[in-house]
Amino acid sequence: MTPGAFSTAHVDPSFKTCSNCGKHWGRLKDFIQDPGIELTGYMPTFDDLSTGLFLFNHRCGTTLACQVALFEHLYDGPVYRTRKKGTTECPGFCQNQTDFTPCPTECNCAFVRDILLMLKHWPKFEPPETPTAGASPDSGDNQ
Repeated sequence: MTPGAFSTAHVDPSFKTCSNCGKHWGRLKDFIQDPGIELTGYMPTFDDLSTGLFLFNHRCGTTLACQVALFEHLYDGPVYRTRKKGTTECPGFCQNQTDFTPCPTECNCAFVRDILLMLKHWPKFEPPETPTAGASPDSGDNQ
C-alpha cells in the first residue's frame, strides 16, 4: 500500500451501506478492516478494468459489490499496458470469479490480481465498542 493512501484518497464519506442489514461503513478503511467482511470474488470488465467488481460477503448473509476503482489507490506497483487475456501467455485466473492466484503474466489485468490479494489478506480489527447512553466505561453497562 502506498504510504498515506488513506489520507490522500478521495472516497465518498458514505463509503458503503449493507442493503440487507443496514450496517454502514463511513470509510473504505472501516470496510476492509471489518472482520464481518470477506472478499469472495472478482468480476472483471476487460474493456475498463476500473469498473470491474470485487465481491464481498457480509456476516448478515448479503453480498456487496464494489468497483475496482475504489481500491486502485492502494496499489503502487507496475501497471502493464498490454492485455494478454486470450493469449497463450494468459493463465486465465481473471475468468474464474473465486480464484485469487497472483498472475505471473505482464498483463494489464495483473494489477487487479495484486489488489485482490492485498484485500484478501488485509488485517481485520473489531471496531471499539461504543458505550450506551448513560453508561460509564467502567460500569459494565455497555455490553
